[in-house]
Amino acid sequence: MSTTISIRDSAPTATMAAAISSSDMNGGFYSPAKAATRPLFSPRFPPFQRLRHLFCARKLRLVASVFLLCFVVFLSSRLSSLMGWLPPQPNSSFPRGGGYTVLINTWKQSSALKQSVAHYATCDGVASIHVVWSDSDPPSETLKSRLEKMVFSKSRAAQKPDFRFGMRQDEDLNNRFKPIEGMTTDAVFSVDDDVIVSCDTLDFAFGVWQSAPNGMVGFTPRMHWIDEEQSGVANYEYGGWWSVWWMGTYSMLLPKAAFFHRKYLDLYTYDMASSIRDYVTRERNCEDIAMSLLVANATGAPPIWVKGKMYELGSSGISGLKRHSKSRNKCLNDLISLFGRIPLVQTNVKAVDARFEWFW
Repeated sequence: MSTTISIRDSAPTATMAAAISSSDMNGGFYSPAKAATRPLFSPRFPPFQRLRHLFCARKLRLVASVFLLCFVVFLSSRLSSLMGWLPPQPNSSFPRGGGYTVLINTWKQSSALKQSVAHYATCDGVASIHVVWSDSDPPSETLKSRLEKMVFSKSRAAQKPDFRFGMRQDEDLNNRFKPIEGMTTDAVFSVDDDVIVSCDTLDFAFGVWQSAPNGMVGFTPRMHWIDEEQSGVANYEYGGWWSVWWMGTYSMLLPKAAFFHRKYLDLYTYDMASSIRDYVTRERNCEDIAMSLLVANATGAPPIWVKGKMYELGSSGISGLKRHSKSRNKCLNDLISLFGRIPLVQTNVKAVDARFEWFW
């Protein structure tokens, strides 16, 4: 809305009135020419006074807005320490025995193994790296020597990680979970040779595991559900990543990238029913589902899925074969039958690093 101000000829303007008054006081006469020479837009002119006050008010609001923004940024940085799990800082030092062992399972992938060992040697929380060579053909001495030198050169820690090479005489998939002699850490990070998890993400997941050391903490969630039930016997369906993404729930973590306590290596090898290990040997598949069922059976609790940076160097091995989904369904039902019950517990909990997440 605009406002129009009209000035009548019969009424003198404020400036003209002031000029007349001044002329009268000085004993002179009012002259329109002299009045015209005086600035109408002086700082004392009412419109400019209003503009000056308006400018000052806006400046104050701008300063207040900047102050409020700085306060919000500061408050959000402080609140992040009150939300979610807080792991050890990425650059913090881990005392001997306080870090974790990276247990790398490899199968005819020397190139991927080199990249994997080189990467995990740079992570601050790694106390030792143990390679399980699941191949009947032994590795060359050149490869073992190169990997050992790689660990020493890549590590940034004052105390370099221990490096060990475990060779098995057969290709039994149960070998990846055999106990490791001389292990100095309680935490084991089990990972396939073609899976890379960033060091910051790995150290964060280790912090999450420290808050629940009896469970499994990792990056590859899977789920199950009852497909049909006939004659009182339930048939379960195995759900991969896309099922987890669609449903928002999970009940398993695959040890292709997961933390668990080293005691489960002993439980898997010595205490778990031998019929389960025989099944894995015979089927050449599903040792990862067996371990997930073992941990769930021991804890009665769900695993913890961690959000983080993880990528695979390539899709290969038995997981890349056709009819993989059908074989996983069969494995799940057969292993549940061998366990005698369904120990899996569904959950929708996801651990995120609140320091780097604004929206979850």
